[in-house]
Amino acid sequence: MSQVEVNFFGTWIDQQDEALQVEQVNAFIASGSAHYVTYSNVHVVVTAHKDEELRQAVNEADIASPDGKPMEFVARLKGLKEFRRCSGPDMMLALLEESQEKGYTNYFYGSTQETLDLLKEKLLQRFPNLKILKMYSPPFRSLTQDEEDAIITEMNTLSPDLIWVGLGAPKQEKWMHAQRGKLQRGVMLGVGAAFDFHAAKLKRAPRWMQQVGLEWFFRLMSEPRRLFKRYFVTNSLFILYLLRCGIKVRRKADTDLA
Repeated sequence: MSQVEVNFFGTWIDQQDEALQVEQVNAFIASGSAHYVTYSNVHVVVTAHKDEELRQAVNEADIASPDGKPMEFVARLKGLKEFRRCSGPDMMLALLEESQEKGYTNYFYGSTQETLDLLKEKLLQRFPNLKILKMYSPPFRSLTQDEEDAIITEMNTLSPDLIWVGLGAPKQEKWMHAQRGKLQRGVMLGVGAAFDFHAAKLKRAPRWMQQVGLEWFFRLMSEPRRLFKRYFVTNSLFILYLLRCGIKVRRKADTDLA
């Protein structure tokens, strides 16, 4: 696959498919250094248009994976027929299967302890030989510097291959960006609601709805009060920004952002 990326209003998203991403993550683990992967949907690229810190976090990710089906539709209209949606929940399962096969170690960071307990139970049912080093639920407040340092020290001591981050966007993207220079090795993956989906705390949209770009609608119907404003505003802005800015495509090796 030709390595290209698509600019959505200032945020660069990589052309991906599942096999390519698994291959790239394997290479990151083998490198022995720290990396991170973001999964950006419409909400993320629209928010990043105004949030410079978030935009920088996604643009500097080792992989900025396209998590939204509408983004795939737009890229394909631009002629990128190999552009595939690679969502956090889907890639989490694909990479955990790879993790079990290759004996990778895993650290889970985020969500509630209840969700993590359920997640561990469900994952071990599906991947009985999965190596889980720790599951940690951080406090629902800003951590002190000492607390942040202690977490990174523990991660460096345990030295996991994969660090699953479920803090939700944009917090998880900013957190991974800030920690990459402190971690000695390992691949951080900001998978957001994937913890809740795979713990069976949230029901995911049927496959057909995912394939036609209606997963957001399923989630809206599941949590209308919490998500109505978010989806109404971000989806409207996504269309507005497309009409105003369009999208740009470049080869991955290029440095010219124009």
